[in-house]
Amino acid sequence: MSAEQVFSGDIPISTVDSPSAVLELIYQLKIKDVMVSAVITAEKTDTMRHIQTIMRENFISGMPIIEDRRLVGLVSIEDIITALDKGFIESTAEERMTRNVIVLEDDMPLSFAISYLNKYRYGRFPVLNKKQELVGILTSKDVIRTLLVEMNREVLRLEKMHQNAAGAPDNYSEMEFATVRYDFELAGRASTEIKKALKHRSIDPKIIRRVAIASYELEINQVVHSNGGTISCSIQPDKVVIVASDTGPGIPDVNQALQEGWSTANEWIRSLGFGAGMGLANTKRVSDEFFIQSKAGEGTIVRSVVFINSPKEESGA
Repeated sequence: MSAEQVFSGDIPISTVDSPSAVLELIYQLKIKDVMVSAVITAEKTDTMRHIQTIMRENFISGMPIIEDRRLVGLVSIEDIITALDKGFIESTAEERMTRNVIVLEDDMPLSFAISYLNKYRYGRFPVLNKKQELVGILTSKDVIRTLLVEMNREVLRLEKMHQNAAGAPDNYSEMEFATVRYDFELAGRASTEIKKALKHRSIDPKIIRRVAIASYELEINQVVHSNGGTISCSIQPDKVVIVASDTGPGIPDVNQALQEGWSTANEWIRSLGFGAGMGLANTKRVSDEFFIQSKAGEGTIVRSVVFINSPKEESGA
C-alpha cells in the first residue's frame, strides 16, 4: 500500500508496556470483533469522480476496490486529490488505484491491528477472511471505541469479582494448552487464561505482567517456529512455572537464538508483525529462573520460573 493513504493518528497503546488489563484485551479480542462489516466499496470500472462522490456523501477517506468479493485495490482521498490536480478524475479506478494493499485478517488478535496502525500509519486497513474475501474495514477509531467499551465491562467485572470474593485461593493450580503451527486464531489464549488465574489469586500485578510476557512469547514462538506443542503452567504458593514443549524442528544454536534480534522467521511471518527475534530474549529477561534445551531436528523445551515474591524488575534482567 502506498504512502498516499490517509493517516488518522497513532493508537496510544503499546502491545508490550500497557497495563495488564489492556494487554489482556488486545490479545483476547480478534480483529473481527472490532472491524466494521458494512464496507462501502467500488468496482474497477467506476470512475474516480464517481468514487469521489461516494466518499464525500459517506464522509470516508478511502474505498476498497473489489471484484467478486475479492480485494483488488484501494482508492484514498489522496488518490482523488491527485486525480483532480492532474486532470484524470474521469479515469477508472483500475487505472489509478493502489494495488499493493496491506491487509489484516479477521481472525488475527487485535494486537496486530494496533501494531499495523502504529507501524504503517495508514488510516484504515481492509480486512479479509480465510477465503481472502473482503469482510470488513478497520480504523483507529474502531479500535479505540471497542477498547473503551471492553475496558468498562472489565472494570464492572472486577468490581463484582471483588465484592463476591471470600478470599484468594492458595492451592496449587495446573493448566495446559495446545498450540498449532500458524494457528494465529488461538494465539494468546494460554497467556490470557494464565493471567486470569493469577488475577483471581490477587497476585501482584508486576508478577502477573512478567508471567504474561513469558507465557505469551513462548506461545507465539511455538505458533511461528515449531510444528506445534504445549504450554503448561503450574501456579504454586511461591512461584509460577511455565513450560513450553514442542516437537520440532529444534534450534541449531541455542546461544544465538537467545540474542536479541536473531530470528529464522520468513518474510510472511515478519509481515504479520512477528519474527523480531525477541521471544526467547524477552522470556529470559522476565524470568527468575530460565532453562532451555533444544536439538536441531527434534524439539525444544523452555522452562520459565517467576517467584511470586520476587523483587526483580523487568528491566533488571
